[in-house]
Amino acid sequence: MTRGPGYKWVALSNTLLAVILVTIDASIVLIAMPEIFRGIHLDPLQPGNSFYLLWLMLGFLIVTSVLVVGLGRLGDIFGRVRMYNLGFVVFTAGSIMLAVDWLDGRSGALFLIVFRIVQGFGGAMLLANSTAILTDAFPENQRGLALGINNIVGIAGQFIGLVVGGILAPVDWRLIFIVPVPFAVFGTIWSYLKLEELGIRKRAPIDWIGNLTFAAGLILFMVGVTYGIQPSGSSAMGWQSPLVLTLTSTGLVLLVAFVLWEIRVAHPMFELSLLRIRPFAAGILAAFLSALARGGLLFVLIIWLQGIWLPRHGYSFASTPLWAGIYLLPLSLGFLLVGPTSGHLSDRFGARGFATLGMLGSALSFGLLALLPIDFSYIWLALILFCLGSSMGLFASPNRASVMNSLPPEHRGAGAGLATTTQNSAQVLSIGLFFTLMILGLSSTLPGSLERDLSAHHLPQATVDKVAHAPPVSVLFSAFLGYNPVEALAGPKALDGLPAADRQALTGRTFFPALISGPFRRGLHAAIGFAILACLIAALASWLRGPPPAHVRRRSLEPESATVSPTQI
Repeated sequence: MTRGPGYKWVALSNTLLAVILVTIDASIVLIAMPEIFRGIHLDPLQPGNSFYLLWLMLGFLIVTSVLVVGLGRLGDIFGRVRMYNLGFVVFTAGSIMLAVDWLDGRSGALFLIVFRIVQGFGGAMLLANSTAILTDAFPENQRGLALGINNIVGIAGQFIGLVVGGILAPVDWRLIFIVPVPFAVFGTIWSYLKLEELGIRKRAPIDWIGNLTFAAGLILFMVGVTYGIQPSGSSAMGWQSPLVLTLTSTGLVLLVAFVLWEIRVAHPMFELSLLRIRPFAAGILAAFLSALARGGLLFVLIIWLQGIWLPRHGYSFASTPLWAGIYLLPLSLGFLLVGPTSGHLSDRFGARGFATLGMLGSALSFGLLALLPIDFSYIWLALILFCLGSSMGLFASPNRASVMNSLPPEHRGAGAGLATTTQNSAQVLSIGLFFTLMILGLSSTLPGSLERDLSAHHLPQATVDKVAHAPPVSVLFSAFLGYNPVEALAGPKALDGLPAADRQALTGRTFFPALISGPFRRGLHAAIGFAILACLIAALASWLRGPPPAHVRRRSLEPESATVSPTQI
C-alpha cells in the first residue's frame, strides 16, 4: 500500500474530530443536567434519585474506562480502522437516540443512561483506536506532535463541553445531543472513505475470560466508588456500607484474577510483559496520577464557582453553570497553547524532561490555588488556571508520545487502550476521592452552622432539622446543579410563611456562599494536598522512565519512507 504524503494529516484531522466529539460529550452533560432533569420532570435531589444523577454524570466515563483496552486489542486483531469506523457508527446512533428521548420521570432518566452507555461504547471504540491509527500514520520524528495535538484536543474538549452545554441546554436540553450528530455523520463517512489499514494485524483468539474478568472487576469497583460518596443510613458517606464494601472488594478480587489469568493464557487480552518496558510502565503510571489529580479538580472548581464565588459576584444560581464553564476557559487555553508545542519539541529532545517539568509545574499551580482566598480576584484564578493548563499540556503530549513510541507495532492498539483506561478510570476515582475529602470537610461544621443561621431567620424548627441534617453531598450536588441550595433543600413551600426580609435573605446570593465558605475551604485544602502529592509522584515516575527501548532508538535512526509494506495479517 502506497501512502501519499498527505495521508497522515487526513488521519490526524479525522481522529481529532472523533476525539473532540467524544470528550465534549463526556463533559457536556455536567453543565446541562439541571435543564435535563427539568425537561424530564425529575428532581435529582429527592431520595432515591441520586442513582440517576450519578449514572448520568459518570456512566459514560465508566463505560469508556472498561472497554477501551479490550476494543484496542480487537483493533490489533481485526484492524484498527475497521473498529474505529464502527465506533463512529455506534456513537452517532447513540447520540440520535439520546436526542429523541420522549419519556418522563425515572423512565426518561433510565432511557438517557442506557443510551449514554451506548454512546460511551462507540466513544470507547474511537478512543481505543485513534491513537494507534496516528502512530501508524506518522513517522517517528513527527509522532510527538501528532499525538500531542490529539491528546491535548481531547483534554481541552472536556472543558469546552462545559461551555457548549451551558449555551445549548437553556435553549433546549436535547440540543446537546442533536448538535454533534451532523459532525458525527460527516466523520463516519469521511473515515470510511479515507482511512487506510496501515497497522500490523496479528490474528489471535479472543481472550473472553480476560475481557469478562477485567470488565466486571473494573465496573464493580468504580460503581462502588460512586456509591461510596452517597449517604448510607446515618452516615454522611457510604464507604462502610455492606453494598460498597461488597462491590469494591469483589471488583478488586476480579481484577487480581484478571492479572493471574493474563500471565498464564496463551493469547491474553493485554500483554502484561509490555509493562517491563520502562518508558511504557512509567508513562502509564504518570498518566494515571496526572488524571487522578486533574479529574476531581474540575468538580471542585465548578462547585467553588457555582456555589460560592459567582453568586457573591451578582450571578443568579440558575446562570452559574454557563458562567462557570466560561470562567474555566484559561485552563483549556493553557492546554491548547502548550500541548502541541511540547509534543513537537519532545520529538527532538525526548519526553523525559518535558513530562517531569509539566508535573512539577502542576504541583506548583495546585499550591498557588490553595493560597487563593475563597472570595478571590478573578485575574489571579485565571493566571493560576492558565499555568495549570500549560503545565498539564507540557506533560500530556510528550508522555503520550513516549508511551506509544515504546510499544511494538503489533501491540499499539492494546497499549493505547490501556493508556485511555488508566486516564478515564483515574478520573472516576478522582471524583470519588475529591468528593470524599470535600464531604469530610463539610460534615464537621456545616450542620451546626446551618442550624444556627437558619433558626436566626425564623425558619420552622422541623425544616431547620431537615436541612441541617441533610447529607453534605446533597449540598454539593445542589450547588453543582446550579440550584439555590437553601430553596432546593428546604423546599419552596417551607419559605412561604416567612417574613419577606427573612425569605429574601435565605434565598439571596450571599447567605449560602457565606455559610459554606469556611467548611468548603477545609475540604478544598485537603483535596489540593492530595493533588499535589499525586503530581509529585508523577514527576518522579516521568524522570525515572529512562531512555527509549532499543527498537524505538533503531526506528528513530531510520529515514522516513513514503512507502509502507502491505498489511500483515
